[in-house]
Amino acid sequence: MAQEQGLVGRLVGGMVRRSVRARFHTVYWSPPTTAPRHPAILYANHHGWMDGYLMFYLIQKLNLECVDWIQEFDSFPLFAKIGGMRYPLGDTAARAATIKRTIRLMQAGGKSLVIFPEMELQRPGPLRTFGEALSLVARKVPDVQLVPVAIRYEMSIHERPEAWLTVGEPEPWCDLDHAQQALADLTRQERQFQVLIEGTKDVNERFGSRK
Repeated sequence: MAQEQGLVGRLVGGMVRRSVRARFHTVYWSPPTTAPRHPAILYANHHGWMDGYLMFYLIQKLNLECVDWIQEFDSFPLFAKIGGMRYPLGDTAARAATIKRTIRLMQAGGKSLVIFPEMELQRPGPLRTFGEALSLVARKVPDVQLVPVAIRYEMSIHERPEAWLTVGEPEPWCDLDHAQQALADLTRQERQFQVLIEGTKDVNERFGSRK
């Protein structure tokens, strides 16, 4: 099953790509030395509204087909066509069903998971304690790889913000504390970055480029 399912999936994927290019000056990334393979869990800090959109770009760059749990899925049901799954706040039964379906898809092969284990969007700062859902999936999927992704935003020298995605090395599941520490460490690492997405240049850059 492709990441973008059918015509609707391609339209939703196109909307995501246009939004990122319109709202950011540049998005950079630092890839891992070893490319992750299925089944993998890509888990990231959740400190920006655009996190899910950036992860959509990242998984395509890594050539991974992923599902993604969305707390406000009912407001964006068409995101199901690009891997989104319903994970509503306060609905334990619906969340359990999504977790079970995710495990089945990953066990069957060919699917990985994008997850924000802090569970709720928050302002930048120390990581919140990870939810148990990450541990539950990791323990149920044989040979799963854990891949931390640190996302950082900066609004400074450009008209639009820049973003940096640091991708950690894939490693086997250990425990929740180890996974949280790996992501915390990654947020502090100094890396060399390359361009992942060329966004929209500043007005003076666009004006200066005209002939």
